Amino acid sequence: MVIALVVVTAVSAVALGFVYQWTKEPIAKARLTTQLKAIEAVMTGYDNNPVQEKFFLSTENGDSLECFPGKKGGTPIGVAIKAKSSKGYSGDIWLMVGLDTAGTIRNIVVIEHKETPGLGSKMTSEKFLNQFLNTNPAVTDLRVKKDGGTIDAISGATISSRAFSQAVREAYQSYRHGKDAHH
Repeated sequence: MVIALVVVTAVSAVALGFVYQWTKEPIAKARLTTQLKAIEAVMTGYDNNPVQEKFFLSTENGDSLECFPGKKGGTPIGVAIKAKSSKGYSGDIWLMVGLDTAGTIRNIVVIEHKETPGLGSKMTSEKFLNQFLNTNPAVTDLRVKKDGGTIDAISGATISSRAFSQAVREAYQSYRHGKDAHH
């Protein structure tokens, strides 16, 4: 019986190793494709390769955010920032935030979330997202109204709304801080 168990375990381990190797590359390609689509959705008019020119910005709590600069004819036109909040109701919320060079939000795409369907998942709705578009966090308080800000929280999903808003503000603050540090 011990021998049978060892053989079954060994065969399972080898099979799992093959499956991992076989799926690793397609998963990586799918993630890159998702990332590229998100960059294109939040930043338009660039003629460079933002992924090749990627850089990192530090957040106040020591994390780092991936930044994808957009340039036209070598002149910066904006940046797409991959932001995260771990304060979602059901886990991490990943966003791609598109800012122009003045820091105005051009678009936001939700890359990944595990929020409750019909509640927190409404963060992808136009009604919620439109509150952020064409605003500049330097002059608009992008916190939920319960916290003194301008954002109408999703009904029944204040925690998700707060997490989304926090990720957007963190992307902006990191960009502003990084930009000030380089000038």
